[in-house]
Amino acid sequence: MIVVIRRWFEHRSAIRRRWQADARRLAAAEGPNAYYEAQRRAVLARVRGETTEFYHWAKVAAEVARISPQAEIDIEMVTAIVAEEERRSG
Repeated sequence: MIVVIRRWFEHRSAIRRRWQADARRLAAAEGPNAYYEAQRRAVLARVRGETTEFYHWAKVAAEVARISPQAEIDIEMVTAIVAEEERRSG
């Protein structure tokens, strides 16, 4: 039982490290637009039916918002991103 719990915990930790690392990379590369880029990637994954990737990029967006003081967050822009990606995918 302890082995199962340890594996689960290690798996969850690896997932957390991945979205934290992606958030840092995105914030460094995109600057103020990092939040929007993470949202765009989340929507793209959702449209493609990639549930795991959708959750990953949604967590990345939240982490970017948390760690980056220069990240811009405008709900109207996020809504426009969603509409654009859904329009592209048909």
